[in-house]
Formats: sequence, C-alpha cells, structure tokens
Amino acid sequence: MPPRLVTRVTRTTETRILALLEGANLDSLLSTFTLDRAVSVDLPNFTGGAGEVGELSALSAQGVRCRIIIVGLGSASAAEVRKAGAAAGRRLRGKESVVAIRIALAHAGAFLTSLSLATYAYNELKGQTEGIKQLEKIEIDTSAKWSKLAQTQAIIDGIFLARDLIHTPANVKSPAWMAAESALVAEAGGLKIRVREERELKKEGFGGILAVGESSRARGPRFIELTYAPRGSSKWQHVVLIGKGIVFDTGGISLKRPYDIMIPMKSDMAGVAGIIGTMSTLHVIKPKVRVTALLACAENTISGTAQRPSDVITHFGGTTVEVKDTDAEGRLVLADSLAYAAEVLKPDVVIDMATLTGAATLGLGRQFAALYSNDDVLALELEEAGSASGDRAWRMPLIDDYRDSLKSEIADFSNISSGGLGAGSIMAALFLQNFVGDYRWAHLDIAGAGRSEVDAGENIKGGTGYGVRILCEWLAKQ
Repeated sequence: MPPRLVTRVTRTTETRILALLEGANLDSLLSTFTLDRAVSVDLPNFTGGAGEVGELSALSAQGVRCRIIIVGLGSASAAEVRKAGAAAGRRLRGKESVVAIRIALAHAGAFLTSLSLATYAYNELKGQTEGIKQLEKIEIDTSAKWSKLAQTQAIIDGIFLARDLIHTPANVKSPAWMAAESALVAEAGGLKIRVREERELKKEGFGGILAVGESSRARGPRFIELTYAPRGSSKWQHVVLIGKGIVFDTGGISLKRPYDIMIPMKSDMAGVAGIIGTMSTLHVIKPKVRVTALLACAENTISGTAQRPSDVITHFGGTTVEVKDTDAEGRLVLADSLAYAAEVLKPDVVIDMATLTGAATLGLGRQFAALYSNDDVLALELEEAGSASGDRAWRMPLIDDYRDSLKSEIADFSNISSGGLGAGSIMAALFLQNFVGDYRWAHLDIAGAGRSEVDAGENIKGGTGYGVRILCEWLAKQ
C-alpha cells in the first residue's frame, strides 16, 4: 500500500521530521523546527550534496524528542531532488510508520515520489513470515496550500500498482487475471473497458496475439481496451497507449537459454503494467486528451499447440509474418495492436511500451528506455517528459538501410532480421513501424528501465513501474 500524503502534521513523540537543505547551512535548523537543543548529532562531513544524509536527535520546547534526518539537495535540480528523495526513502524503509517532512513546495512532487518509491515492498504473498514494514503516512509540514498533492498521490499510487502487477507471480497472473485487474482500475477511475477473448480475437483477425497465446490454451490471451473520454472530449486529441503484456515468457519453442534468464520473465508484462498504472491516474490528473489503452496479454510457453519457427501468421489488417524466432513474440502482439489502432481507432498519437529486446539493455543499461519515433517533435516531448519526471528515455535511430533484412521469402515480413546486422532493438522498432498507420508514433523499449537487477535507490530488485511518470508528465502537457 503506498504511503498517504497529508498536509496536517501531528506532533507526537512518534513523529519523525525530515529536513531538506540546499547547501550545508545547518545554523538555522533548530530554530526552523522550533527545537530547544540537539541531543546527539550524526553529520560526519555533511556538505549538502544531493542524496547526502545526516541525522540528529533533538528536543522541542515542549520536551518532545524528534529524530531529524537531514538530506542534501545539491543544486536542487529535478534529478538531484529525486536522488535526495530516494536516499531519504532508503533511510526510512522498513522502519517508520509516519514521517513529517518540511520541504520547499517547489521540490515536493519529485521528492515525495522518489521517497515513496524507495520504501516500496511487495508483501502480498508473505504468509508465515513478516514482510518489510511499509511507510503508512507522510505528513507535509507547510502552511501553504499545495495544489499538486492529489496529482502526486495519484502518480505514486499508479507506480505502486504497476509494481504490484509486475511482482505478482505468473501462476497467479494469467491474461484473464490481468483483465480482471484492469476492470478494477476502470471501475475506480470511471473508464470504459472492453475485453476480447479468443473467440472474438479469431473472428476479428488478431493473428499475432492468437499465435503467441495458443501455446497456453488453458490461460488464453486477452486484448483489453480501456478508454478515458470525459464528457465533451470528442473534439480532443486522441492518444492511444499500447502495452506488451506477456505474463510469462519461456521463449516458446525457441527456448530461452541459459535457464536463469527465464526466472524474471514474469516481468515481461511491464509495458502493460506501466500503462494500467497510468490509466489509474487519469481521473485525478484530468489530461485534456482522449486516451485509449490497448493491452495485449498472452503467455508464451511450450505445448503441442505452440507456434513453431517457420510458421506464417496473418495479423490484424492482413499483413503476413514469418515467425523465425518464437522468442520474438512481443512484437507480434504489438503489431496487431498498432494495426488495430490505425484501422479502427484512427488516433492522432500512438505510444507503445514494451520490454521488447535485451539489445536495448546492452545499449543503454537500466537507467534509460530506448525511444524510437517517426516524429521529431513527439520524440523531443517524450525525452523532456522523461528527464523532468525521472522515467528517462534516449532517442535511437530508425535506420532505413536495415529494413531489407526483415523481408521474408514466403511472407510480407519476418519477425527477426537476417544477414547478421545485429542492432536488435532497432530491428524490433523497424518491424513495428511496418504496422504503424498515418499517426504520430513513438516506441519505448523498456527492457532495461522496466526491471531493476539490484535493490538500490528508488527501486527494489524487480519491476520499477517505469512508464507512469513519463506518460503522466507528457499527457498533462498536451
């Protein structure tokens, strides 16, 4: 459960106070908090650098003992404020139930979001053992009215929701379960929802989603459509968000090797998780655009009904694809979604998000998503939204000279390239572009940014909830 943000501070012996400092000026700290004297000080070589943490214990004029954690902001840039928030959250993780914070309102949203994320713990399946204690409430010590509290709370909630979805194990997380979770978000946020099951998918020609999903017939695929369209929004710009939702990915018959790289594959639906988290915020953020989310959910496993290397499938809209690698399945479900958006929804902008290629991680590590776009303005807007929000993205090229390597001798395209060109993330983006209609399009390959391999900073090991911040930031400015 995410911590609740409130602007009322309760002065008790249990209250913890967190101070944010720009620079190393500690002279006015005690008077700022109306404290009589310091009892003990732990500030070795404290300079006020971003993320630097010190601590002191003090008594108030009323005799209340307060533990004060002091966090440096450095230059107070967006990145340094987030770093400070993450450092504060790490200091508080698993220890506090209520924290009171004195903070300049200009820094509040970024700081509180990063602090909250750093305290996240997934305790849902703890039965016999106690999980990590969650921070319950953050009391913001300010006399001024903070207009962004509700929006910040919604974004924190959305990221926690995305992380919970990712961390849920695959034996629970079927495509039908994803549809049920989406329905809860729709009900809470006043969204419309439509869920297509196998019969409808076959009737309407979603060949990519079916080809992947038929490997797990007991846990068949779902194509989930969520719609945010407030009254009077029919004249607004229409944005479509598309997510890859592979609830577990063995690689299919083209089995992943070595075995240990398969273990984290319950997170192969992180694209869908980030979009569900984003959709959960819209009734609070209220962007002035219509938003449709297309969530392509399936399980890619091994069975007698699994697709084979060399199969040819027909996607929504009629394009045929030769499947040379069943582990390149994410692009198959996205292709159906992109084509459906073009033919049926006719949007102005489409942004798809997927844990698509290991190559994106090799190129950019885990701090940036790989961003591809057919529109320079859209690409710049997303880069700026990522930098401002903390979900960073780096634009990569769509190289025309590589397109021929996706040709197939027996179908319109192959799902992987031939000729040993490498550039796996670029090739995947070029494949997707074949299904893009006459709309502005961006593709976020979050294979690196969507999952953390270490427990540090804002993230615990596992799903990061990438996508909620960058999409909310971008949508709010449209």
